[in-house]
Amino acid sequence: MTRICLQGFVSGKVQGVGFRQGTQVEAERLGLDGWVRNLDDGRVEVRVEGDQSSVKRLVAWLERGPPHARVDDLQLVERTPDGARGFFIAY
Repeated sequence: MTRICLQGFVSGKVQGVGFRQGTQVEAERLGLDGWVRNLDDGRVEVRVEGDQSSVKRLVAWLERGPPHARVDDLQLVERTPDGARGFFIAY
C-alpha cells in the first residue's frame, strides 16, 4: 500500500462548530495520521497521511465537515509523507 500525504486549508464556517474534533474522529476511524489546527484568519489547516483510499475518504468528509459547519473552499496539495503516527489536534 502506498502512503500519500495531503496538506492544506479549509475555509468557511469551520471554527466553533467542532470541525477539528470531527476531523480527528474521522481520521482515526480511517486509520490516518496527521494533525488539524485552527488558524488566526478563521481557516482550518489539516495535514493527513495514509493509504490513498482512506485519505480520499477523509477529503470527501472535509468537503462537507460536521453538521454545523459550512465549507466554502478546500485547498489541498500533495506533500512528501514524513511517517507521522497518530492524528491529533495541534494548538
